[in-house]
Formats: sequence, C-alpha cells, structure tokens
Amino acid sequence: MNAQESTFAAPTEPHVMHTYGRLPFALSHGEGLTVWDTAGRRYLDALSGIAVNTLGHNHPRLVAALRDQVGKLIHTSNYYHVPLQEQLAAKLCELSGLTNAFFCNSGLEANEAAIKIARKFGHDRGNENPAIVVFEKAFHGRSIATLSATGNPKVQAGFGPLVEGFVRVPLNDLPALERALAQHPNITAIFLETIQGEGGINPAHMQFLKDLRRLCDQHNLLLMLDEVQCGIGRTGKWFAHQWAGIQPDVMPLAKGLGSGVPIGAVVCGPRAAKVMGPGNHGTTFGGNPLAMRAGVETLAVMEADQLLANASRIGAELKAGLEAGLAGVPGFIEVRGYGLMIGIQLDRPCGALLVQAAEEANLLISVTADSVVRLLPALVITSAEAAEITARLVPLIKRFLSAPAP
Repeated sequence: MNAQESTFAAPTEPHVMHTYGRLPFALSHGEGLTVWDTAGRRYLDALSGIAVNTLGHNHPRLVAALRDQVGKLIHTSNYYHVPLQEQLAAKLCELSGLTNAFFCNSGLEANEAAIKIARKFGHDRGNENPAIVVFEKAFHGRSIATLSATGNPKVQAGFGPLVEGFVRVPLNDLPALERALAQHPNITAIFLETIQGEGGINPAHMQFLKDLRRLCDQHNLLLMLDEVQCGIGRTGKWFAHQWAGIQPDVMPLAKGLGSGVPIGAVVCGPRAAKVMGPGNHGTTFGGNPLAMRAGVETLAVMEADQLLANASRIGAELKAGLEAGLAGVPGFIEVRGYGLMIGIQLDRPCGALLVQAAEEANLLISVTADSVVRLLPALVITSAEAAEITARLVPLIKRFLSAPAP
C-alpha cells in the first residue's frame, strides 16, 4: 500500500498508529508464493512484501541459515569486526564491479547515506553548497532528507520545510538535465531510481543512463543509482543498471537483499569509496550478524537456483500473458517493466478498489501512482504461478475498466 491509496478499512488495532490503510485480514504463514491468513484462507502472493521476499516464504535454505545464526549471534554492534559484513560486501562488489559497501537497515537509510556521501564529496572539493539532481515522480524514502529528494507532492504535503539542495528535472529528459547542470554549477551528484517503483514502474531509458554516466565522468559528479526496489535480481540482472552496461558510483540497496530480514546497503565505486571515514556515518543495528547471514544466504541461493534467469524467463511469460489478455481493452494503456518488476498502466485511478477485488480473488497485488497495478512476485515463481496470476488478474482489470465511473 502507499499513501496515495484510499483507506481500505477502519483501524482494528487501536494501539498501533494509524499510518496504513490495511486490508481487513492478517497473514499467518506461507510457502513459496502461497500465503495463508489467520482464518485459513489461501492467497497467491504477487507482491512479495513489496519486492522484499526474494526467495518467497519459508525457503528451507534461508530458514536453516537463520535458525543457525540466531543460535550464535544476532547482534553485536559495530565496535567489533563482523566477518559476515566482509563476506557480503565482497560478494556485492564481485557482482557489481564496485569497491566497498556500508550496511544499514533499510532503503531509506541507504538513500540517506547516499545523500550524505554526495554532500561530503562536494565539500571535500571546496563546494560549500552542494546540490543533487533528482527526478520527477521519484521516491527515495520518508525521512526529511529522502522525502525532499522524492518527487511526489502528495507524500511531501504537511512535512515542510523540506531540505534544500535538490534540483529536480523530468526523467529521461537529457536536455533538461544539461540545462540544470549549466544553471547550477554547485551540482555534485545525479540521483535516480534505475526503475521508478512508487512512481509507477517507470524505467530510465538505457541511452539516458549511458548519457548520465558520460556527464558524470565529464563533470566529476557522482552517479547515484537507487536500486532499492529494482536491484537484487528482480529485473533478470543483479542490478537493473547492468542492462545499460554501466556502473554507478553509489548504489543504495535494500528490500530483496535479505529476503525479509531488514537490511540496507550502499555500495560504492572508486570515486566514492573513500568519501566516508570513521565518525562520518554509522548505525547501531546495521550490518548485524543476523542481517548479514540473510544477505549472504539470499545471494547464494539465487546463484545456486539460477533465479536471475528465472526472473527473466517468467517475467517475460507474465508480461506476454497480461498483454495478450488485456489487448484492445478500453482503458488499458500498457504493461511495462523488466523481469519480475511489472506495472500495468490504466487510464484511471484504480487504487483500493482493484486491490480489494484482487484480495477477494485470493491474489495479493498493489497499486502505485494511483493507476498502475504493480506486480513484484518472488523470484522463485514458476510458469504455472505466473499463468495463475494472469488468470486471476486479467478478469478483474477488465471488470473494473468496464464498470461505470463512480
């Protein structure tokens, strides 16, 4: 769910702050892409905790690894070496071609760290007022700094004054970006989601990403690619920018990296790798042994089970099935995305109505940017499960689009 959607039900938890519009049920347990609620009802999970449960629910290798780790150490603090941090950082650097990593707890924290890196990068070069280019429809988090970088007035409303130092331009508009660079010589970094998630599954064009890399090299800027939602194999590559054949200088990660265990990371290349030193940044919980074990095991299972290839293949099947099922339907615009990050664009807001209709069909989805049905299933999805998602979802969308406007 997101802040743009209607409230689904009155709160039934009077002691929990009412910050979410929840559906009126609670989940109990799961297996793969199947979950059951506390009443025993069974659902097909096409959301995976909003791109978090990479390995689905109750994956035997992950469960065994976490049980083993809980019996050893859960948390120690960063006063001491945490060998699993080095193991996970080395693997992320191997997969990305980057240099080092900082571990935190969430995508918001990873993006906050990236913003700090960009500012310090500027200050270290004599730029006393560094600015960061960000993009319309972006979503980078809900802290004051990441909210300020976000390009959604609805989620910013009521939280001003926002943090200064961001220059906003349209996504995939190279001339607008070049004008911004000319008008703001204090720009020190370009910061974007490789594929906008909350903004409606909007990919940065491959050529645009290549142009960003060229401009950052030309002007000695940091290219910072937020892969919190689109990274960790979701698109069929380890990181979505790899489809463009480029490398960022700073890459925030989170969500799918721990398969449900809270984790965030900022992976840096040579230009940014030594910006931060002792005392510049830190975290209490970040990089603890439990989270690191979850990350190490997640990546190991992904490699062993060839889940990147599975994401590409099943994602293509799912996208083709949706396109075929919705072709020619008035009100359907397009299916877009890469791999298992799929958005179905409609011509009208669908929000809570379609999410509720899917729930009644025992299917878990979300709607983002008001009118985009978002599918983010676990990377262990099968062809049969993709076909079942299509079989359940297409009739719901057709029925919704054929209904008279309320």
